[in-house]
Amino acid sequence: MSPTLLGVLGYVALQLVIGFVVSKRVRTEDDYLVAGRSLGPWLAGFSIFATWFGAETCVGAAGRAYEHGVSANTSDPFGYGFAVLLTGALFATALWRRKLTTIADLFRQRYSPGVERLAALILIPSSLFWAAAQIRAFGQVLASASELHIDLAIAIAAGVVIVYTTSGGMWADAVTDVVQGVALVLGLAVMAVAVVWEFGGVSETVAAIEPERLKFGDAFAGPPLEILESWALPICGSVFAQELLARISASRSASVARNATLAAGACYVAIGCVPVFLGLVGAKLLPGLEDGERVLPLLAHDRLGAFVFVLFAGALVSAILSTVDSCLLVAASLASHNVLVSLRPGMTEAQKVRLARVGVVVFGLVAYGLAHSADDVYEMVESASAIGSSGAFVVTLFALRSSFGGARAAFAALIVGTSVYVAGPWLGLESWPYVASLFAAFGAYVLFGVFERRKVA
Repeated sequence: MSPTLLGVLGYVALQLVIGFVVSKRVRTEDDYLVAGRSLGPWLAGFSIFATWFGAETCVGAAGRAYEHGVSANTSDPFGYGFAVLLTGALFATALWRRKLTTIADLFRQRYSPGVERLAALILIPSSLFWAAAQIRAFGQVLASASELHIDLAIAIAAGVVIVYTTSGGMWADAVTDVVQGVALVLGLAVMAVAVVWEFGGVSETVAAIEPERLKFGDAFAGPPLEILESWALPICGSVFAQELLARISASRSASVARNATLAAGACYVAIGCVPVFLGLVGAKLLPGLEDGERVLPLLAHDRLGAFVFVLFAGALVSAILSTVDSCLLVAASLASHNVLVSLRPGMTEAQKVRLARVGVVVFGLVAYGLAHSADDVYEMVESASAIGSSGAFVVTLFALRSSFGGARAAFAALIVGTSVYVAGPWLGLESWPYVASLFAAFGAYVLFGVFERRKVA
């Protein structure tokens, strides 16, 4: 086993130890799922940033920039970063005051338990795709740090992730996110400095990038609906994401929730530009890669010493662990808290925690299967943002900002939005299925909302 791989595995072991130690604070379902609703600004802010800054930003976005240039990075970091900022500015305070555990709780409060369960079932696949993307990226890092085959590396990554997530829940996630966030920022900074140093300065590095690859304006070229699709998917698909809501709910006050979300969003956009920059430069330093997603770990491996590479690989692993932990926790919380526990109201707190942990294991295995069969981290994350989220976005918007519409309107929006997106290829909507599903979900909600109002009158 190579010293580099040993170093990376040692870093992972340290994260596992931290998770196990902090997990002793878990006593209730609230402790496990929302950290007892007591996170301060530093823990909340780092947790939001580290959770959002995952494999798609470090590995996927760098790969897209390597293969297609900066115009291919509309989603990450810009679209997803704007989504976090938008949530902080407009919705974080209102969401925190609802004392939610999951976004499906809002649907129970505003509509009915039936809407709650349907929303939970529709949203679970989104978290599974996102978790699978992180597991695949983890495997890419392990494979780049050793002679392991990518399939074996993904299997090891899945095992580590399942153990890591099952142990500590949100408490462990929030504490380790501080370590992971610091490691990530330092690792990317060291990598950027090393690359700039190799070229002889910032201006020389930028000059080495082909001008065509720096044209961000190309992201706004093409049919209007396709442009709208490229921005609506990451923004509308992430504004009310459960991974973000969980940290808002875990904050100790409304002001902490709002300020931590805004700070995390700003940091996400700023720091997220570094992997894009490295992907652009990587096309000059490592031309001809068959898989662009390997550019970041290969740059680190080839350009940095073994010790520094271990630190950088640890930073990548940090980003991945902090995100996949949240994704599996979300899937488990939606299944246990909003579906199974609601059907058995007499369960004790210990039983609820145990059920959530079983859910993490089950969904971790499903995510491994998805990661093993996938080819592209970036596309998996886009699928995660899209599946089920159009209807959830429309329903959540009405639930927070209007009294219009009831349970039937919510049911219609969730079902129609998801159906139109899934059936998009058969409906001739290959280029803008998410925008179509948003329009369809909004229309269904309004139509059934009017019907409900007339029926009451």
